[in-house]
Amino acid sequence: MKAVVYEEYGDPEVLHVADIEEPHAGPGEIRIAVRAAGVNPIDFKQRSGVMREMMPADFPQIDGREAAGVVDEVGEGASASVGDEVLGFAVGGADAEHAILDDFVAKPAAASWEAAAGLPVAAETSARVFEVLGGLSADQTIVINGAAGGVGAIAVQLAVARGARVIGTASERNHDFLRSLGAEPTTYGDGMVERIRALAPEGVDLAFDTAGQGIPELIELTGDAAKVATIANFQAGSLGVKVTGGAAGRVLGGLTEATALIESGRLKVPIERTFSFAEAPEAHRASEAGHVRGKLVLVP
Repeated sequence: MKAVVYEEYGDPEVLHVADIEEPHAGPGEIRIAVRAAGVNPIDFKQRSGVMREMMPADFPQIDGREAAGVVDEVGEGASASVGDEVLGFAVGGADAEHAILDDFVAKPAAASWEAAAGLPVAAETSARVFEVLGGLSADQTIVINGAAGGVGAIAVQLAVARGARVIGTASERNHDFLRSLGAEPTTYGDGMVERIRALAPEGVDLAFDTAGQGIPELIELTGDAAKVATIANFQAGSLGVKVTGGAAGRVLGGLTEATALIESGRLKVPIERTFSFAEAPEAHRASEAGHVRGKLVLVP
């Protein structure tokens, strides 16, 4: 089968399409014919080697960790049938003609393949962060830092659906986009604390950082480092901030919550751009450059 792989750490150019052996579903797993696969910042961080100690690659490494497609093989004990349309987390790589999924849910009929592939990481991450912060309720105000990105845009919508007030930081060109998702936008950088306090003079309850910057400001706004969580700044734990990431402790209820909202028309997965497998290096470059509105997706 065709897959996007790399045999060494390096720049995006180490990614290439290669013929590799097809995988097969083990106990509790399913195999899908991939229709689309999502691109996430963790992908380029692993590919570059910056996370080699925390997340070593198994060369040749298949790129990607989330996908959507049609079940064509079911492992013992897996709750799926051949022909089911699903989305979920890939075991051993997602950017291939066939991928193995361990955690998965049914694809919403209302979602395109691209939108379905871009949902697992963002929905699970958002739900996990809300849980790490002690839960998010309708009477709370949350700041989402980097709210226009792939995770941020889903986090905004999940928070709004729970009834929370959401203040989202993003560049000014993305403010109308954030308003369309239900957030009150402001810019990041110098003066962020004052701008957010002007929007919420009664105070901020929680803060979710997706960007890896502005942690001291978020602590100042909440008044308590334990009320701030980050998925992008792994050094922030030394300040008392909650750092969360990786496959351990997945909150799969986030996928069920998000897919139900898609079906009811209350959540959408914004797609910035779709790339072919052969364009994987370009997709990684776009992800590394930042300022992506929504998700980047690969299709076979």
